Amino acid sequence: MLDMDIQAVKNYLLQLQNNICDGLEAADGKASFREDAWDREQGGSGKTRVITDGAVIEKGGVNFSHVFGDSLPAAATALRPELAGGTFQAMGVSLVIHPENPYCPTSHANVRFFIAEKEGIDPVWWFGGGYDLTPYYAFDDDCVHWHQTAKNCCQPFGDSVYVDYKKWCDEYFYLPHRKETRGVGGLFFDDLNAWGFEKSFAFMQAVGNSYLDAYVPILERRKNIPFTEEEQFFQQYRRGRYAEFNLVIDRGTIFGLQSGVGRIESILMSLPPQVRWIYDWHPEPGSAEEKLYTDYLEPRDWV
Repeated sequence: MLDMDIQAVKNYLLQLQNNICDGLEAADGKASFREDAWDREQGGSGKTRVITDGAVIEKGGVNFSHVFGDSLPAAATALRPELAGGTFQAMGVSLVIHPENPYCPTSHANVRFFIAEKEGIDPVWWFGGGYDLTPYYAFDDDCVHWHQTAKNCCQPFGDSVYVDYKKWCDEYFYLPHRKETRGVGGLFFDDLNAWGFEKSFAFMQAVGNSYLDAYVPILERRKNIPFTEEEQFFQQYRRGRYAEFNLVIDRGTIFGLQSGVGRIESILMSLPPQVRWIYDWHPEPGSAEEKLYTDYLEPRDWV
């Protein structure tokens, strides 16, 4: 029965990848995703899809992977030491979209399933995922729409689900060395198995299925706003924070690099195409750039 359930998860994830790519291509209106299918005899397989130089999307990736391993990496056993030495398989869809226009926010989403097995103990499985929004020039109505969509997808699973996973997102997507959040948050959940397989799987699907509803209307509202070189400079500077988080803190990136079975190009596809690090840069007082720091880069109740 468990094998059938695993196949159902894989089928869903592959279809989700198709649906999200179709929706983003329609929103861009120019570019298409290029697929790079990969297969490793002893490590797993996947489909990396990348879109570049679109009318709206400067660079984006929507990846599916299903990887296996004979030994869990440290990133997975730190909180579950009893699984050290066990075998594992992990599958998921992970995406990052970097629009060209600095008035369009970057978005990230991920849904995943993990199962570990070790002789002498029952298999351990869980679901995880979520999505978060990283604006450069932020708008309250975009943030409200993003969070309202997240709250709506959580509501059938309990009144506290959005509140709990929104808080977890604010805490997770935080750069302690910068003392700021990566963006305006959204949802984050991990280690979800307490509801049982069917309900946990249904929740993962609800999150995955709501991503386009959360993001595409924001792209449509902002994609035609004129922007200057100075505004694009700020976007590229703030993208540096995105790269810092993904390389230093993100669990998925660390797991992929430590596992030895991930595909490096796919793991690092989330990095922005153009980034700047400027020594000791600060926004002008009272500027739109300063407003991002003062009004948006700390946890806030949006709905």
